[in-house]
Amino acid sequence: MRKTLRQEWNVWRVGALPGLAIIVLITVGRLAGTLQYLELIALDYMLRFRPAEPTDERILIVGINEADIRQAQTYPIPDAQLAALIRQVQQYQPAAIGLDIFRDLPVEPGHAEFVQVLRSSNLIAIEKVLPDTSGLTINPPAYLPAEQIGFVDTVLDFDGYVRRNLLGTPNLQGEYKFSLTFRLAEKYLSQRGIPLSNGKRDPRAMRFGEIELTRFTANTGGYVGADANGNQVLINFRSGYQPFRTVSMAQILAGTVDASWIRDRVVLIGVMSLSEKDIVNSRALIGRNPNLVHGVEIQAHALSQILSGVLDGRPLLQVWPEGWEYAWIVLWGILGISLGRWLRAPFLILLGLGVTGVVLIGLCYGLLLLGWWVPVAPALLVLLANGAGLTAALFYRHEQNLKARIQERQLVIDQTFTAIHNGPLQTLAILLRTVQDQEPSQQFLYGELQKLNQELRTVCESVQQEAFSQENRFRISQETTLDLDSPLREILYAVYSDTVRRDLPNFKTLRLKLPTFDQMDDPHLTIDQKKGLCRFLQEALCNVGKHAQGVTRLEVICKQENGKNMIRVIDNGTAIDSTSMLENPALTARGRGTEQAESLARQLGGRFQRRSNSPHGVICELIWPIAKPRFWRF
Repeated sequence: MRKTLRQEWNVWRVGALPGLAIIVLITVGRLAGTLQYLELIALDYMLRFRPAEPTDERILIVGINEADIRQAQTYPIPDAQLAALIRQVQQYQPAAIGLDIFRDLPVEPGHAEFVQVLRSSNLIAIEKVLPDTSGLTINPPAYLPAEQIGFVDTVLDFDGYVRRNLLGTPNLQGEYKFSLTFRLAEKYLSQRGIPLSNGKRDPRAMRFGEIELTRFTANTGGYVGADANGNQVLINFRSGYQPFRTVSMAQILAGTVDASWIRDRVVLIGVMSLSEKDIVNSRALIGRNPNLVHGVEIQAHALSQILSGVLDGRPLLQVWPEGWEYAWIVLWGILGISLGRWLRAPFLILLGLGVTGVVLIGLCYGLLLLGWWVPVAPALLVLLANGAGLTAALFYRHEQNLKARIQERQLVIDQTFTAIHNGPLQTLAILLRTVQDQEPSQQFLYGELQKLNQELRTVCESVQQEAFSQENRFRISQETTLDLDSPLREILYAVYSDTVRRDLPNFKTLRLKLPTFDQMDDPHLTIDQKKGLCRFLQEALCNVGKHAQGVTRLEVICKQENGKNMIRVIDNGTAIDSTSMLENPALTARGRGTEQAESLARQLGGRFQRRSNSPHGVICELIWPIAKPRFWRF
């Protein structure tokens, strides 16, 4: 497990960098608001394609349509006809009536009669308190008290679509005003003994009973820096083709409407004629006119959300804390990186992205049904970008480069083995046959040649097996293989123990062995570097066994000292002293072992040296600094 995790970490340190960069880029883009449009569109369509809900029978819409306007033969509808309409509705004893038609000025005939009807205690008239683009507002009927007036100002997003409901706001004079939907909800719920109070989680929010209306803030959900003035809530539109019962003014006046549709219900009266332009845009609703919704219908949806939430437990739209939202996005980004790592074939990557994309959308859709709006657009973007983009390409390229290096290494090894087999091994075979036929005095030479033949073949087989194997193993001899995931101290001690047991001539004169192997683990060493350290120690010890004539003392030190790792081999062989090292060029010649030691020292950022051990012997040492962790190191 440890070996597998280390191998994966080495791959991820390189391949995951572009994926992490994409996660950071999309996160920064969301913070800057560049993904806001996509997130709002995603919210609209998920709301639009929810299963149809039952008709909310608590609300009846009386829509003044084109036929009603033609029958009246004038527009605006005269006060007399509106008074007759309201009087007819009142006969059925509704819980409340909302008149979503401006009446700041009289529309004769019948104004006096209209004023008398409006003063009914269960009727709410409207006003416009926020100035439009020209700076205009619209006053309510002057003869009504404040508790019978509610504004119908609509908060539009930057794309012109409505997704929020404004419940209360100060007007230009600083007087706090309430909306039509709030007034109607308060009247309807108070009749059922459900009082209005401040929120518990958010004291600035409104609460009916135990249901708190989650207040909209500037960065709610996918919004970034939105206008959150006043007390706003997200609208959880009622889904389906018939969310509310709708009748015409003519049907009410003719008395053809079922009385049970009105009794104890909230009746909203408004214009539903396309020619009169009381229309807002919303993708979240299904209707005959795509994306176009009458203003009175928006009021009905906003009112239904409050009543259904308080009385039926229908979920209000809520969002996670921002930290959770960004953790959600990062999680899907990491999953995209994982797809690029594990599914390298293009078909499998596309299939994996398709499945995970559907799972992501399904999770977000399911959470929305429960009332939670979670980020879907940025999560889907980071998933697709990391799964099918640069990360998958880099992981694939890394894998191909690794395979190519292994193939090249194997080719070189095969060529080397062929050259050895066809050259030195054949020569050895001839010598063995020749010596075997000689006198018994040559049997010693025959044994040595056989040993050399076996050693050459063992080395070739060992190198071949190492090239084929991707395991973290190092073969010391034909019988001994080391696990390079073990602590470095244990690995080096095993190399020392195996090497000094070899049948080398100068090891036979050793009288004193002084091994020191202290803690010197370096977790940032690569497998190749660990193999290099094993070869270095093995080479240094073999040099003592082959060349340090008359050696009686061998000291091997492997430890950490002053923030550095050190491998030091000291002998007291009498064949090589300081004078002979300086005067004999053969002893100071640069061999293959010296070149490998210097190359390893450069890789580790350290130094290698071989110097005289006064009065006799040689000190061979490799010193390198303890590496600091680097994410990009490979």
